[in-house]
Amino acid sequence: MQSDQPAPQTIDEYIAGFPDDVQQILQQIRQTIRAAAPDAQETISYQMPTFTLHGRSVVHFAAFKKHIGFYPDPSGIEAFKDELAPYANSKGAVQFPLGKPVPYELISRVVTYRVEENLAKAAAKKRK
Repeated sequence: MQSDQPAPQTIDEYIAGFPDDVQQILQQIRQTIRAAAPDAQETISYQMPTFTLHGRSVVHFAAFKKHIGFYPDPSGIEAFKDELAPYANSKGAVQFPLGKPVPYELISRVVTYRVEENLAKAAAKKRK
């Protein structure tokens, strides 16, 4: 995204700030997340596309010069640590290099896991 542009207010605005090839990847990630979390709401948080459910973050994603950042919270990284091992990752983030295939199916499974975790937390909170 161009640094001289105002901060995006929607995911569409965010994606529009990138070259066409990166836009295609971002749209596919967005569609993958939407399919795995159909009830999640789209927003911008920390200047990144974010999906939330019951007021809690499910995942964030963002494009950078050389990679796509995917942020499923530490629990999402830990639950899929073996499958995410080939990618640069940290406690709460993973980097998918641009120019290499994006593991959309893995993204879908991580999002599904995060949705289930989010729903369990919401149910536990409701019981209290």
